[in-house]
Amino acid sequence: MLRPHANILGVTGRFVAAVIIFMLAAAGALRAGGALDSTAGAAVLKSETFKHYIDAFNEGDHELYPAYITNGAAWGFLKSNIPLFECPDKDIETTYYFRWWTYRKHIKQSPDGFVITEFLPDVPWAGKDNAIDCPAGHHLYEGRWLADDQYLDDYSMFWFRKGGEPRRYSAWLADALWSRYLVNGNAILVKELLPDLVQNYEAWEASHLGTNGLFWQSDDRDGMEMSLSGNGYRATINSYMYGDLMALAKIADLAGEHAVARTYREKGAKLKRRVLEKLWDKPAQFFKVLPQDRDQLVAVRELSGYTPWYFHLPEKGQSAAWLQLMDPRGFRAPFGPTTAEQRDPRFTIAYSGHECQWNGPSWPFATSMTLTAMANLLDDYRQHSVSLMDYFQLLKIYTQSQHLKLDDGQVVSWIDEDLDPGTGAWLARALLKQRGAEIPERGKDYNHSTYCDLIITGLVGLRPCADDTVEVKPLIPAGTWDYFCLDNVHYHHRVLTILYDQTGTRYGKGKGLRVLADGKEIAAANRLERLAGRLSR
Repeated sequence: MLRPHANILGVTGRFVAAVIIFMLAAAGALRAGGALDSTAGAAVLKSETFKHYIDAFNEGDHELYPAYITNGAAWGFLKSNIPLFECPDKDIETTYYFRWWTYRKHIKQSPDGFVITEFLPDVPWAGKDNAIDCPAGHHLYEGRWLADDQYLDDYSMFWFRKGGEPRRYSAWLADALWSRYLVNGNAILVKELLPDLVQNYEAWEASHLGTNGLFWQSDDRDGMEMSLSGNGYRATINSYMYGDLMALAKIADLAGEHAVARTYREKGAKLKRRVLEKLWDKPAQFFKVLPQDRDQLVAVRELSGYTPWYFHLPEKGQSAAWLQLMDPRGFRAPFGPTTAEQRDPRFTIAYSGHECQWNGPSWPFATSMTLTAMANLLDDYRQHSVSLMDYFQLLKIYTQSQHLKLDDGQVVSWIDEDLDPGTGAWLARALLKQRGAEIPERGKDYNHSTYCDLIITGLVGLRPCADDTVEVKPLIPAGTWDYFCLDNVHYHHRVLTILYDQTGTRYGKGKGLRVLADGKEIAAANRLERLAGRLSR
């Protein structure tokens, strides 16, 4: 049986795994250098069709902090690595390529291998190599769609064996690594890191598990400073730990450690019961924060209360919480959602004080987590609180928020820290500029959220599976789009194409929804609906 500090593979196994990982990384390096072009497997879309987006982003960019993959090399890297996407909504399409363009800026080559950063400039609260674990789950979810595995292989090893600090902030690393495995189908890395992931969870238990069976955390270490709920037993950290427990059980089963899997599955079930018993406010129909010093939930709804659905923790009867998402007295706003409900008297949008406030502003970190949770709700729960159109509208709001109006009136694609949910102004940026910030444009191209993963797994609806199933559940409301195509998706060592063509004339593959693997159709339907196909061995 695996122990927290045990080596599940043994010395020989670790050596073999390391050699295999090195070989995979070496193969990936060839792709990154341009020797191989992964878009050769694209069945429908041509990569050059989308080059103009990258050209435009480059032309308007001031490279204050030159990246390992420079602007000049950006297109070569992206066309060899990312899924291609086309749709009638050019704002969504533009933002999709913009977010991939910004993500590659954060691929940093360090003495410890590649890491993914949150800020482009060095910031004093980061750890080694300017890495911060708070958004690492988002980095892994987003980056799992890159064709070249070397970047996230290195990044994953960094957190546990190269000086990373996986508990400086709250994080859901085991869940994110399992979710990456569901895409690339490479079991070597997750099995190799199982002892490290177990040790990480055990350390969280030792330092943050209360006598009531719940995990506590400060809002600052949740990356949510100055929240209205404050410190205590928060839905965030407890959901992350539940997600990690479920992932640990699955990874242990994958590694043949079935007794370990049972242990962590039982721990997960116990934690779930505690969350449902202690953090669910039945009268308010919402998950809330329980302070450590009293047995009464804080009387405010916050957007972080949707985090449990990110990990499929809640029961079906708790979906009424989602009524607050589209309520203007709750979280809905022109550039929202807000991080605290607007009906609360303490709700604040301040252009003074601390630049990072979670008492009302809209944060892409929380918005992207909420949209992932919402996709899970729509896919896996029977409920009447939100609809496909609600999801689409919130995704549109999130898309439209990722802009900046320049002094000359031009509007450009932009991602930064937090926003004024009423005007769309970037709050931290405004405050830092007022004070003559020592770090110029600290939040420019901020890597603290997902977007591309939301398009792939939510809107288009590719739901990664552990087996050779290709499951697609589009969240596009019927009649909204006449066509879309997601192509060159590297999944389980195949290349997928998912397309919808209302007339059958745009892509020449027939009317309706189609799923192709290596150019061959494996599933089809006449309309937007759930589809499932199998990859041939």
